[in-house]
Amino acid sequence: MKITFLGTGTSQGIPIIGSKHPVCLSNNKKDKRLRVSVLVEWNGFTCVVDCGPDFRYQMLRSGCEKIDAIVFTHEHSDHVMGFDDIRPFYFRQGDIPIYAHQRVLDSLKQRFDYVFKTENRYPGAAAVTVNEIENKPFSLGGLEVVPVNGTHGGLQVFGFRFKDFAYLTDMKRVEAVEIEKIKNVKILVVNTLRIEPHHSHFNLEEALAFIEKVNPEKAYLTHISHLLGFHDEVEKTLPENVFLAYDELELNL
Repeated sequence: MKITFLGTGTSQGIPIIGSKHPVCLSNNKKDKRLRVSVLVEWNGFTCVVDCGPDFRYQMLRSGCEKIDAIVFTHEHSDHVMGFDDIRPFYFRQGDIPIYAHQRVLDSLKQRFDYVFKTENRYPGAAAVTVNEIENKPFSLGGLEVVPVNGTHGGLQVFGFRFKDFAYLTDMKRVEAVEIEKIKNVKILVVNTLRIEPHHSHFNLEEALAFIEKVNPEKAYLTHISHLLGFHDEVEKTLPENVFLAYDELELNL
């Protein structure tokens, strides 16, 4: 299994437009973060988790030439607003399979109604195969994918376990029964917005406490804002098995 971090930033990305914050002005490539997304590949199967506003560039930068599935964590704009840019894949492959909670599917149908039309379709629109997911395992490319239910403020959000890789973003609360699903994975990815507490995201202290509960071999922090600090400085302060993810980082399992 190959994991590619397409983006590791929060909803505004880093640098933020017009910001003079030192992290936004950094020349370190690892401090420049597109909106959060990850590419997971196994046995020739290609899955993207979330499809945010940087999706087009992320696909070009990664060299991704096909998508077998798009899996959505939730419907916030930084996770779905690249949806129209699936068109090149559709033109080559046909209908693109998508997997999401019914609430997320309803949101996509409102925002991108032309994708879901069955009559009088615009000729240049993409089309998708819709798969509703609930909080129970589902099959994807011959692999059992396990949803991990959490809350993002007051909003339900899914993380996902792919074999020994677990990917959770935009989490603030995860119940013990859900943590059991990912105990002792080899690689855990979890959101870590900043140092100070936040109403709907783990801050650094909360993320590290969550990692201790899961007890992975290695953990990577993502969905990072400029307020977490400089990549190289923050990483020096982390436990030995915890790392900051960065755009274009590739891992293999």
